[in-house]
Amino acid sequence: MDLTGKLLVAMPGMGDPRFDHSVVAICAHSPEGAMGLIVNKPLPEPGLGDLLEQLGIPVTASDRPEVTPILFGGPVETGRGFVLHSREWQGRGGAGMPISTDMAMTATRDVLEDIAAGCGPHRRLLALGYAGWGPGQLEAEILANGWLIAEGNDEIALGGEYGTKWTRALATMGIEPRTLSATAGHA
Repeated sequence: MDLTGKLLVAMPGMGDPRFDHSVVAICAHSPEGAMGLIVNKPLPEPGLGDLLEQLGIPVTASDRPEVTPILFGGPVETGRGFVLHSREWQGRGGAGMPISTDMAMTATRDVLEDIAAGCGPHRRLLALGYAGWGPGQLEAEILANGWLIAEGNDEIALGGEYGTKWTRALATMGIEPRTLSATAGHA
């Protein structure tokens, strides 16, 4: 089972409050583990403008990327930045890691420079930190009723309206949130 490109949707009763009502875009999944970015938890600060300033990257774009929020991507390496973005942007030397036919992930400075210059990816989400799982850990959490698996959806993953992403991801599976139970049943 390869979950790369899928969305994980946290079940009610998720024991870890950092993942409560989370939607996670899975960027990589293999027998060695998994890595993803939470796509619905904006941080109060810093904003993109603050980050660009800290990195000494001048903003020359007319669309003012400095008002873009940065999200909590997960509890691992929270000082490291990642950009989940549409695939039309290739970066210098094709730096983006393909995730699906619609999305890629880049963790290099050139994506920030291009965003600041107005020639970066058209659709993007910036995150600090990531969600990571060791071998078999994610599969065990899924079996323990911690996560639902939704098809990848760049409209949900890369779009705004962060407060509705969890409900919208459930709706893609035909699930009404009030019908979910925090307890697992096993036959």
